[in-house]
Amino acid sequence: MAYIIERNNRFYVVAYDGIDPLTGRERRCWHPAGRSRTDAEAIAATLDAHHTIDVAEQTSPITLDRYLTEQWLPFRKTQLRPTTFRRYEWIVENYINPRLGDIQLRRLRAEHLDRLYLELLTTGNQHGEPLAPKTVYDGHVVLRSCLGDAKRRHYVTANIALEARPPRPQAQARKGPETWTAAQLRVYFDSTGHLRLQPAIYIAATTGMRLGEVAGLRWGDWQQATHRVSIARSRQVVGGRSMEVPCKTNSSRRCVDLDKTTERVLARWERRQRRDGHPTGPDDPIFTNTDGDAIHPESVTQLFDRNIARAGVPRIRFHTSATPTPACSSRPAHRSRSCPNASAIHTQVSRWPPISV
Repeated sequence: MAYIIERNNRFYVVAYDGIDPLTGRERRCWHPAGRSRTDAEAIAATLDAHHTIDVAEQTSPITLDRYLTEQWLPFRKTQLRPTTFRRYEWIVENYINPRLGDIQLRRLRAEHLDRLYLELLTTGNQHGEPLAPKTVYDGHVVLRSCLGDAKRRHYVTANIALEARPPRPQAQARKGPETWTAAQLRVYFDSTGHLRLQPAIYIAATTGMRLGEVAGLRWGDWQQATHRVSIARSRQVVGGRSMEVPCKTNSSRRCVDLDKTTERVLARWERRQRRDGHPTGPDDPIFTNTDGDAIHPESVTQLFDRNIARAGVPRIRFHTSATPTPACSSRPAHRSRSCPNASAIHTQVSRWPPISV
């Protein structure tokens, strides 16, 4: 409790300030209050109120829900990429808090986590269907990190997530092909020449770029003098919204060589953008929707998937469709890391007729 001292016609408020870790004695903090005792009493009342709140917070039991949403997630938001944070937030809101949120943090046990993992593996999603082991393991990663942080802050004495038994995700063999042959790629492009955003899919196929990287390209990234495109950013989907983020690693920042046909496709797309009234300055996105805004990655994925059946080619995932061109093969140092077999279809792709855009 704070008290008031008068010295030389001046008032001071003295408040308890904890224990000195070196001497073990109590520490007192002096707060000058001027010549008015009324001001000193007001300062003392404020310090007492703050002390009462601090003691209540330290002694009252905090639940897992409160710790995750009020302390851990806000702290991690400053450290994680937006896409990763949104993933963690989704796991907390939909999988962890509905089942364990009411349990006091210090009463949480490994058995609670084991039951959570089992429940998620059997009836985990919103429709009562099982979740994939990888998703359940992601939930374990969140809990392990959260409880490790709680231990460092002395909310708990041990990280019980280290004693739990989460499922170990195992790689599963994919059904069907993972890539197209050059002939299948050509069939797809021959049947989709009328699509407005076909150039975006074409660039991915001939460079090996990922979908987010293609969506994040700006006109200033195209270095026409050296026939390359620089990859410095990506567009990711966070909470259903498309947003631009920097490349995740240094190896993701790279240059990719362009063959002559790909550059012709880009040049024609640039002319079409200008004809439609969309800006093509160095900081403007290369691929836009009809309103001139940067494309949403999921719209390209949906466009790609819808036209697979029409083309009569095997269904594959978008980012595995890329079999790069082979301008990369002449300068291997700049080859896309995601598609190392760049020279595989060089002859066939480079002889295709230019795409009409």
